[in-house]
Amino acid sequence: MEDPVTTDAPTGAAPHPSDRIDTSVAHPARRYNYWLGGKDNFQADRDSGDAMAAAFPTIRTAALENRRFLQRAVAHLAREAGVRQFLDIGTGIPTANNTHEVAQAIAPDARVVYVDNDPIVLAHARALLTSAAEGATAYIDADLRDPEKILHHPDLRRTLDLGQPVALMLVAILHFVGEAEDPYGVVRRLLAELPPGSYLAASHATYDQLPPDVAEAARVATRDGNPPGGINLRSRDDFARFFDGLEVVEPGVVSVAQWRAETEPQPRPTVDEVSMYGAVARKP
Repeated sequence: MEDPVTTDAPTGAAPHPSDRIDTSVAHPARRYNYWLGGKDNFQADRDSGDAMAAAFPTIRTAALENRRFLQRAVAHLAREAGVRQFLDIGTGIPTANNTHEVAQAIAPDARVVYVDNDPIVLAHARALLTSAAEGATAYIDADLRDPEKILHHPDLRRTLDLGQPVALMLVAILHFVGEAEDPYGVVRRLLAELPPGSYLAASHATYDQLPPDVAEAARVATRDGNPPGGINLRSRDDFARFFDGLEVVEPGVVSVAQWRAETEPQPRPTVDEVSMYGAVARKP
């Protein structure tokens, strides 16, 4: 398969991904990597991560549970729903059991397109392109806020057949899109391009389980958007709106720690410790 990694650089420029890395500003993918115990982060990411952990001490538990939700959702979609195509936006820095590894362990012919806007993820993209011979993977350097670039990118069109069902994975990414950036419109646009029988799998940080004073401070802080890398916490009802018009599969909109987690180690973290919703739904 032709190498699908792209930097969208002008012909002849060929900049290295590291040329775009600003180590002085925290980035969500690198901060998440820090919480998961990874090494691909900088002091700004660690400082930001520690500051958030001071306000929400179980943030690392939340990050781990979110990752496990992703893996269970992919396994369900590949095994029970029979999905063979995945569009994973907000991929993050590669770690164990990435989307293509989980899907292709069940269905070797599964095809996966990853999308992220962090140059460190781009630098690690080849780890995301080690596909089973029967399947395929591709990586696109793009932002969720630009759905047209994603949907019309030649590497997506080469890898996925948009005439067949696709699982759109928006795991722990939507809370980085502020209201002014029309997150609901972005999701509708992406789903509009996918055929019936496609799925949306998503997770989202919430203030519902936070103490009242902390929740109110979070609502005020996110009312008019955030600085880059900030998190827009939303309620269960706000999160459920992303699934309007879709058929939500059991167990519905629940904590990521509870979503089809019967085989996970017990006891499970509480909803307060995780403070993040997850759900999977089918496009009729």
